Amino acid sequence: MNQEQLDKMRSAKGFIAALDQSGGSTPKALAEYGISESEYSGEEEMFTKVHEMRTRIMTASSFSGDKIIGAILFENTMDRQVNGKSTAAYLWQDRNIVPFLKIDKGLADEQNGVQLLKPIPELDDLLQRAITAGIFGTKMRSVIKSANPTGIATVVDQQFKIANQILSYGLMPIVEPEVDINAPDKAEAEQILKSKLIEALDEQTQPVILKLTLPTEANFYSELMAHKNVVRVVALSGGYPRVLANQKLAENNGMIASFSRALAEGLSASQSDEEFNATIASSIETIYQASIT
Repeated sequence: MNQEQLDKMRSAKGFIAALDQSGGSTPKALAEYGISESEYSGEEEMFTKVHEMRTRIMTASSFSGDKIIGAILFENTMDRQVNGKSTAAYLWQDRNIVPFLKIDKGLADEQNGVQLLKPIPELDDLLQRAITAGIFGTKMRSVIKSANPTGIATVVDQQFKIANQILSYGLMPIVEPEVDINAPDKAEAEQILKSKLIEALDEQTQPVILKLTLPTEANFYSELMAHKNVVRVVALSGGYPRVLANQKLAENNGMIASFSRALAEGLSASQSDEEFNATIASSIETIYQASIT
C-alpha cells in the first residue's frame, strides 16, 4: 500500500469524488448531463460517452488534489486513458488524487430489509488488475432499507469478509453499507448499523475506510471516526440535492464527502468549457467547504 497515498487519505483536507456510475446507472448519468440514449448505440458507445464526460471533469483545472483527495472509478474507466495515461496514473501523477475502484456487481434482491452485494466471481483477478493499474483502494455498496437487525448484521458481515480479501492484496477497502435516506425508520437503522460496525471494527487487524449515509443525528458517527481501525469516514449524498447534502455534511464534524450526483449536478454537455469549468469549480468549492468542518 502506497504510504504517501495512505497518509493523504488519513489526514488531508478535502473530499472523495465518486465517478463510478456503472452500466445500470450510466444512461441516467448521461441524461442528466444532457446526452440522450438516441446519441449512442450499444454499450461501447455509451461508455465512450461517459468517459468523455468524466475526462472533462478530471481535466478541469479545479479538479485537483488541493481539494479532492480521492476519486472512485468504474472498472471501464480504470481500463481507459486520460491525456495519454491510464486513468489511475493520471489522477495520481498529474492531479495528486488517490484512485479507487468500484468493485461490486450491483445489488441482490431485497431480503430482511437489505440488499446485499451480488456475488463478485472474478474478484481476485479484478484486484490484481487494479494493482497493475495503480489503484490504491476499492469500494463496494450494499443498501439497508429498514431497521432489520438480521439484515443489517448480514450486510456488515458480508462487507467485512470481502474487505479482508481486498486487504490481503494490499488495497484499501471502502466499506459502504448505505442506509436508504427514504427508510421510514432511518434513525433506528443507523443505531443498529453503528453497533454492528463497532463490533466488526473491534475484530479487525487492519484499518478500513467507511462510506456512510449522512446520519439523521449530527455527529452520530464520531465514535467510528475515533476508532483505531478507521482511516476515514466519508459520506454519500444518497440522493439529497447538493445544497442539502452539503448542509447536512457540514453538521458532521470530521466527516468528508464522497458525492457522485451532487458533484455532477449542474454540468451539461452543451456548456462551453468556460461555463463547464466554472460550474465544476463552484461544486468542488462548496463540497470542500462542507467537508472541512
